[in-house]
Amino acid sequence: MSVLTRKEASELVEKLKKSGKKVVFTNGCFDILHVGHLRYLNEARECGDVLIVGVNSDSSTRRLKGPTRPINSEMDRAELLCGLKAIDYAVIFTEDTPVEIIEELKPSIHVKGGDYKKEDLPETIVVERNKGEVRILTLVDGKSTSNVVKKIEGNK
Repeated sequence: MSVLTRKEASELVEKLKKSGKKVVFTNGCFDILHVGHLRYLNEARECGDVLIVGVNSDSSTRRLKGPTRPINSEMDRAELLCGLKAIDYAVIFTEDTPVEIIEELKPSIHVKGGDYKKEDLPETIVVERNKGEVRILTLVDGKSTSNVVKKIEGNK
């Protein structure tokens, strides 16, 4: 379990796929881990042989979530994820969407949570063009980092 560079991740996926392994990729900010993340990542792991998680960099998290985020640094978030038994590797990416890193890695399966629709994901075209599959997993309703932050701030 380790945090890989993009180059290391790309080479690893190629090697794993050549050996017949199904490589699953998912991505997110994972700013404050909660049970929704855990359930989602455990379900993602069941989709294949190896799970690689793309972690939004601090700068992309800030662009996506606002100026007060992330709460935890990109390396802390990636290392914490690697400590979960479901996750084999993490890789940090700087873009707002995972399109470019998916183009580099070419995973067998790309998974997203139930709050997404396959046809709305910008990465679907890239995944399918590279002979991969997009799967939408179960929605873990009411569990989000935003809700945790609101609770901490006393807004909920």
